[in-house]
Amino acid sequence: MKLAADLNAFARTLGHDFAKPELLVRAVTHSSMATAHRDDNQRLEFLGDRVLNLVIADAIFAADPSAAEGELAVRYNYLVRKETCADVAREWGLGEVLKIGRSEMKSGGRRKTAILGDALEAVIAAIYLDAGLDAVRAVILRIWGERISTAATESKDAKTALQEWAQARGIQPPKYTEISREGPDHAPVFLIEARLETGEAAQASDTPKRLAEQAAAEALLQKVSP
Repeated sequence: MKLAADLNAFARTLGHDFAKPELLVRAVTHSSMATAHRDDNQRLEFLGDRVLNLVIADAIFAADPSAAEGELAVRYNYLVRKETCADVAREWGLGEVLKIGRSEMKSGGRRKTAILGDALEAVIAAIYLDAGLDAVRAVILRIWGERISTAATESKDAKTALQEWAQARGIQPPKYTEISREGPDHAPVFLIEARLETGEAAQASDTPKRLAEQAAAEALLQKVSP
Protein backbone atom coordinates (compact mmCIF):
# COMPACT_ATOMS: atom_id res chain seq x y z
CA MET A 1 0.00 0.00 0.00
CA LYS A 2 1.26 3.45 -0.91
CA LEU A 3 0.46 6.47 1.23
CA ALA A 4 -1.30 9.47 -0.25
CA ALA A 5 0.90 12.53 -0.65
CA ASP A 6 -0.44 14.33 2.41
CA LEU A 7 0.02 11.31 4.67
CA ASN A 8 3.46 10.65 3.27
CA ALA A 9 4.46 14.22 4.06
CA PHE A 10 3.01 13.91 7.57
CA ALA A 11 4.97 10.69 8.18
CA ARG A 12 8.17 12.41 7.05
CA THR A 13 7.44 15.28 9.42
CA LEU A 14 7.11 12.82 12.29
CA GLY A 15 10.35 11.19 11.20
CA HIS A 16 8.97 7.68 10.76
CA ASP A 17 8.94 5.62 7.57
CA PHE A 18 6.02 3.19 7.85
CA ALA A 19 6.70 -0.39 6.79
CA LYS A 20 2.95 -0.93 7.11
CA PRO A 21 1.39 2.32 5.86
CA GLU A 22 -2.12 0.97 6.37
CA LEU A 23 -1.56 1.49 10.09
CA LEU A 24 -1.19 5.23 9.59
CA VAL A 25 -4.26 5.35 7.37
CA ARG A 26 -6.29 3.67 10.09
CA ALA A 27 -4.83 5.94 12.76
CA VAL A 28 -6.08 9.10 11.03
CA THR A 29 -9.56 7.71 10.26
CA HIS A 30 -12.22 9.07 12.61
CA SER A 31 -15.29 7.00 13.41
CA SER A 32 -17.40 9.37 11.29
CA MET A 33 -15.53 8.04 8.23
CA ALA A 34 -15.53 4.35 9.13
CA THR A 35 -17.18 1.97 6.68
CA ALA A 36 -17.44 -1.76 6.17
CA HIS A 37 -14.14 -1.54 4.32
CA ARG A 38 -12.41 1.10 6.44
CA ASP A 39 -11.68 0.69 10.17
CA ASP A 40 -11.62 3.73 12.44
CA ASN A 41 -8.88 4.63 14.91
CA GLN A 42 -10.62 3.82 18.20
CA ARG A 43 -8.77 0.58 18.93
CA LEU A 44 -5.46 2.19 18.06
CA GLU A 45 -6.29 5.12 20.32
CA PHE A 46 -6.76 2.68 23.22
CA LEU A 47 -3.32 1.19 22.68
CA GLY A 48 -1.60 4.48 21.92
CA ASP A 49 -2.84 5.99 25.16
CA ARG A 50 -1.08 3.23 27.12
CA VAL A 51 2.13 3.50 25.09
CA LEU A 52 2.21 7.27 25.57
CA ASN A 53 1.64 6.89 29.30
CA LEU A 54 4.62 4.54 29.64
CA VAL A 55 6.99 6.66 27.57
CA ILE A 56 6.10 9.91 29.35
CA ALA A 57 6.23 8.34 32.81
CA ASP A 58 9.64 6.89 32.03
CA ALA A 59 10.90 10.20 30.62
CA ILE A 60 9.92 12.37 33.59
CA PHE A 61 11.06 9.72 36.08
CA ALA A 62 14.53 9.73 34.50
CA ALA A 63 14.67 13.51 34.00
CA ASP A 64 14.32 14.45 37.69
CA PRO A 65 15.62 11.84 40.17
CA SER A 66 14.81 14.15 43.09
CA ALA A 67 11.12 14.69 42.29
CA ALA A 68 8.62 13.22 44.73
CA GLU A 69 5.81 10.95 43.54
CA GLY A 70 3.25 13.75 43.87
CA GLU A 71 5.33 16.11 41.73
CA LEU A 72 5.82 13.46 39.07
CA ALA A 73 2.09 12.74 39.03
CA VAL A 74 1.22 16.38 38.34
CA ARG A 75 3.75 16.62 35.51
CA TYR A 76 2.62 13.29 34.07
CA ASN A 77 -1.05 14.30 34.07
CA TYR A 78 -0.19 17.56 32.32
CA LEU A 79 1.88 15.84 29.63
CA VAL A 80 -0.60 13.07 28.74
CA ARG A 81 -3.90 14.95 29.12
CA LYS A 82 -6.08 15.30 26.05
CA GLU A 83 -5.45 19.04 25.78
CA THR A 84 -1.68 18.55 25.55
CA CYS A 85 -2.06 15.75 23.01
CA ALA A 86 -4.27 18.02 20.93
CA ASP A 87 -1.77 20.88 21.14
CA VAL A 88 0.99 18.56 19.91
CA ALA A 89 -1.30 17.33 17.13
CA ARG A 90 -1.96 20.91 15.99
CA GLU A 91 1.73 21.77 15.98
CA TRP A 92 2.55 18.81 13.76
CA GLY A 93 -0.37 19.29 11.37
CA LEU A 94 -2.33 16.16 12.24
CA GLY A 95 -5.68 17.89 11.80
CA GLU A 96 -4.92 18.56 8.15
CA VAL A 97 -4.62 14.85 7.30
CA LEU A 98 -7.52 13.49 9.37
CA LYS A 99 -10.17 11.51 7.54
CA ILE A 100 -13.47 12.71 8.99
CA GLY A 101 -17.09 12.64 7.89
CA ARG A 102 -18.96 15.57 6.41
CA SER A 103 -20.91 16.35 9.60
CA GLU A 104 -17.73 16.48 11.66
CA MET A 105 -16.07 18.55 8.98
CA LYS A 106 -18.84 21.13 9.18
CA SER A 107 -18.66 21.31 12.97
CA GLY A 108 -14.91 21.96 12.98
CA GLY A 109 -13.80 18.40 13.69
CA ARG A 110 -10.24 19.03 12.49
CA ARG A 111 -9.82 21.49 15.36
CA LYS A 112 -11.62 19.64 18.17
CA THR A 113 -9.45 18.77 21.13
CA ALA A 114 -10.96 15.33 21.70
CA ILE A 115 -10.66 14.25 18.05
CA LEU A 116 -7.10 15.55 17.69
CA GLY A 117 -5.96 14.04 21.00
CA ASP A 118 -7.45 10.65 20.19
CA ALA A 119 -5.97 10.68 16.69
CA LEU A 120 -2.50 11.48 17.98
CA GLU A 121 -2.70 8.56 20.40
CA ALA A 122 -3.77 6.36 17.48
CA VAL A 123 -0.76 7.52 15.46
CA ILE A 124 1.45 6.63 18.41
CA ALA A 125 -0.03 3.13 18.43
CA ALA A 126 0.50 2.84 14.69
CA ILE A 127 4.19 3.63 15.05
CA TYR A 128 4.50 1.21 17.97
CA LEU A 129 2.89 -1.63 16.01
CA ASP A 130 4.94 -0.77 12.92
CA ALA A 131 8.39 -0.54 14.52
CA GLY A 132 8.33 -1.18 18.27
CA LEU A 133 8.85 0.72 21.51
CA ASP A 134 12.22 2.31 20.79
CA ALA A 135 10.96 3.83 17.54
CA VAL A 136 7.80 5.25 19.06
CA ARG A 137 9.69 6.54 22.09
CA ALA A 138 11.98 8.53 19.81
CA VAL A 139 9.01 10.07 18.00
CA ILE A 140 7.14 10.93 21.21
CA LEU A 141 10.15 12.58 22.82
CA ARG A 142 10.80 14.57 19.66
CA ILE A 143 7.28 15.84 19.10
CA TRP A 144 6.61 16.57 22.77
CA GLY A 145 9.85 18.55 22.70
CA GLU A 146 10.47 21.03 25.49
CA ARG A 147 7.15 20.24 27.18
CA ILE A 148 8.87 17.42 29.06
CA SER A 149 11.65 19.61 30.44
CA THR A 150 9.27 22.47 31.30
CA ALA A 151 6.48 20.32 32.75
CA ALA A 152 7.42 21.29 36.31
CA THR A 153 6.43 24.90 35.65
CA GLU A 154 3.75 24.40 32.99
CA SER A 155 1.73 21.61 34.56
CA LYS A 156 -1.14 23.63 36.03
CA ASP A 157 -4.32 23.40 33.97
CA ALA A 158 -5.69 26.63 32.52
CA LYS A 159 -8.66 26.92 34.90
CA THR A 160 -6.40 26.55 37.94
CA ALA A 161 -3.88 29.01 36.54
CA LEU A 162 -6.59 31.58 35.78
CA GLN A 163 -8.10 31.22 39.25
CA GLU A 164 -4.69 31.73 40.86
CA TRP A 165 -4.08 34.76 38.61
CA ALA A 166 -7.35 36.28 39.81
CA GLN A 167 -6.73 35.50 43.48
CA ALA A 168 -3.27 37.05 43.32
CA ARG A 169 -4.93 40.31 42.28
CA GLY A 170 -7.66 40.18 44.88
CA ILE A 171 -10.54 39.54 42.51
CA GLN A 172 -13.14 36.80 42.48
CA PRO A 173 -12.54 33.54 40.58
CA PRO A 174 -13.76 33.58 36.96
CA LYS A 175 -17.27 32.48 36.06
CA TYR A 176 -17.96 30.04 33.24
CA THR A 177 -21.17 30.39 31.25
CA GLU A 178 -22.52 28.08 28.58
CA ILE A 179 -23.33 30.33 25.62
CA SER A 180 -24.57 27.64 23.27
CA ARG A 181 -24.68 23.91 22.63
CA GLU A 182 -24.76 22.46 19.14
CA GLY A 183 -24.36 19.11 17.44
CA PRO A 184 -25.65 15.61 18.16
CA ASP A 185 -26.48 14.46 21.69
CA HIS A 186 -23.63 11.96 21.73
CA ALA A 187 -21.02 14.62 20.87
CA PRO A 188 -22.33 18.13 21.63
CA VAL A 189 -20.09 21.12 21.00
CA PHE A 190 -20.22 23.70 23.78
CA LEU A 191 -19.44 27.40 23.43
CA ILE A 192 -18.25 28.59 26.84
CA GLU A 193 -17.45 32.07 28.08
CA ALA A 194 -14.95 32.66 30.88
CA ARG A 195 -15.44 36.06 32.53
CA LEU A 196 -13.70 37.95 35.34
CA GLU A 197 -15.54 40.39 37.60
CA THR A 198 -13.39 43.15 36.10
CA GLY A 199 -15.09 42.59 32.75
CA GLU A 200 -12.45 40.75 30.75
CA ALA A 201 -13.89 37.72 28.97
CA ALA A 202 -13.06 35.15 26.34
CA GLN A 203 -14.97 32.39 24.59
CA ALA A 204 -14.02 29.00 23.21
CA SER A 205 -15.82 25.92 21.92
CA ASP A 206 -15.03 22.24 22.25
CA THR A 207 -16.43 18.92 23.32
CA PRO A 208 -16.90 17.82 26.05
CA LYS A 209 -17.84 20.82 28.18
CA ARG A 210 -14.81 20.39 30.44
CA LEU A 211 -12.46 20.96 27.52
CA ALA A 212 -14.43 23.99 26.35
CA GLU A 213 -14.06 25.54 29.81
CA GLN A 214 -10.32 24.84 29.76
CA ALA A 215 -10.01 26.40 26.31
CA ALA A 216 -11.95 29.50 27.40
CA ALA A 217 -9.75 29.83 30.47
CA GLU A 218 -6.63 29.53 28.34
CA ALA A 219 -7.92 32.19 25.94
CA LEU A 220 -8.70 34.55 28.81
CA LEU A 221 -5.30 33.94 30.40
CA GLN A 222 -3.61 34.91 27.16
CA LYS A 223 -5.78 38.02 26.99
CA VAL A 224 -5.07 39.31 30.50
CA SER A 225 -1.45 38.23 30.84
CA PRO A 226 0.24 38.66 27.47
